[in-house]
Amino acid sequence: MNLLDAMRYLSALAQARHFGRAAEACHITQPALSNAIRALEQEFGVTIVRRGRQYEGLTPEGERVLASAHRMLHEREALRQELGQARAAPGGPLLLACVPTALPVAARLVARLRAAHPALRPTLRSLSSPEIETGLEELSIDLALGYAERIEARGVRARVAASYRERHVLLRRRDPSARGRVRRVAPLRWREAAALPLGLLTPEMHNRHIVDAAFAQAGVAVRPVFETNSVLALLLAVTEGAVAASIMPGVLAGQARRDAQLEIVPLVEPEVTVKMGLLVPQGGRLSLAQQAALGCVAEAGWWRETVDLGSAETADAVDAAVHHSSLLSDGSPT
Repeated sequence: MNLLDAMRYLSALAQARHFGRAAEACHITQPALSNAIRALEQEFGVTIVRRGRQYEGLTPEGERVLASAHRMLHEREALRQELGQARAAPGGPLLLACVPTALPVAARLVARLRAAHPALRPTLRSLSSPEIETGLEELSIDLALGYAERIEARGVRARVAASYRERHVLLRRRDPSARGRVRRVAPLRWREAAALPLGLLTPEMHNRHIVDAAFAQAGVAVRPVFETNSVLALLLAVTEGAVAASIMPGVLAGQARRDAQLEIVPLVEPEVTVKMGLLVPQGGRLSLAQQAALGCVAEAGWWRETVDLGSAETADAVDAAVHHSSLLSDGSPT
């Protein structure tokens, strides 16, 4: 049995949660993947996968093996890059995860990293905050864009390499009589926003917790007319008129700024800002791909341009001030 290959198959199975799809992702047959997992179970003398008519998840022992698999695969990739590539031209895979509301910044980050280092092969995954925290702990994620204060409060083994603060704003359809006229949009109180037919993200999402807490601070409760766990669906609900408005981070609302029918409204009383961080896992060596990405982020101007919304209207509503912490470039554990 090739231990590293078997660990890679286990990682693929945990991600796909389906034997057939995991085998396809690994370019092997399903029986070959199943046999490799059984060989792992025999090697360690434990049951790794809970099996029924289909995949039912990992056992507690399997979760521990999976965590080790992620660490082993991370170390192998870091070593492979060090031995096989020149530091002057870093490349290889780079897995970037982000919370759904940070997708605009994450996509811009990927584009700028590719422009700076064409040999990099980034993969961008939209994950929940708990999934990101687990991935950072297990070294299955190279970098992540997520809620910095949540990471710090939960003691996740990760550090914030760079950050920015974003404000929550209201995205709504313009008054038809005001279209075509340049005007400054007056701020709206959270209490007033609660009276609108709103579309919001679903309650299990961390961003919704932030929104609900702001309404509670304003002394009101909100009952949205539409909920979704998709940021795209939320944007489209406002664009297509399914709801009158929505509340979301200004970075996300800024994606609709080219639509003349929509406008971004600052929210006040309270003013809600959230610290978003570019997160780096601790506990393992940094691959050359990670070092290259962090080297770009270390340049304040580069990071600011990555976060910058490029819109005067959005800039009025969003505080995109960028912050940095010291970055390692020698691959040592942080």
